[in-house]
Amino acid sequence: MIIFIDESGDSGFKIERGSSEAFVISLVIFDEELEAEKTAVKIKEFKKSINKSINYEIKFNNLKRSDKVKFFEEIKDCHFRVRSIVVIKEKIYSNKLRTDTKTYYNFFLKQVLEHNNNTILDAKLRLDGFGERKFKRAMTSYLRQNLNGATRKIMNNLKFVDSKESVLIQLSDMIAGSIHRSYQIEKNDSKIYKDIIKERIEDEWIYN
Repeated sequence: MIIFIDESGDSGFKIERGSSEAFVISLVIFDEELEAEKTAVKIKEFKKSINKSINYEIKFNNLKRSDKVKFFEEIKDCHFRVRSIVVIKEKIYSNKLRTDTKTYYNFFLKQVLEHNNNTILDAKLRLDGFGERKFKRAMTSYLRQNLNGATRKIMNNLKFVDSKESVLIQLSDMIAGSIHRSYQIEKNDSKIYKDIIKERIEDEWIYN
């Protein structure tokens, strides 16, 4: 099992100054690595179809609407499943979560991985390679301590990869973006993308 993880939205709470109202972390879960490889091929073919180079980084916020629709149509039948956590910030009262960015991200990542209804086991985790080395080590230690126990092992290992080089991290960006967009009801495309991939969505947990 291999899981590609990305987020959409930000960790800020100054919504009146432009922070996002919601924050989403999405897990794109492949139960077989062969299926991940097949999906990666489809994404590379999609890049060619929109006249982009193989090195072009697909990001939800950079694609035009028609290309987003085309992307999700291309991958909707691939063999992966999605589990997401949606944080509605106005419902978060913890001062620690509201003021400490690293605690905020680690906590919600742990939550979505931990509360998986026994659907995640001994998984390889792949995250976009942001942050300094000290932060990466601390995150890895935190997740290992909180996710693995004597009777259950959720996490096999955690590796940070460059999203520019990983089309499957790019996939997780698109998935997280589509779910986040569905909560931006003021947008005229708020429901379009998530509806295309709804059969891939195993769980969408609104945290409270």
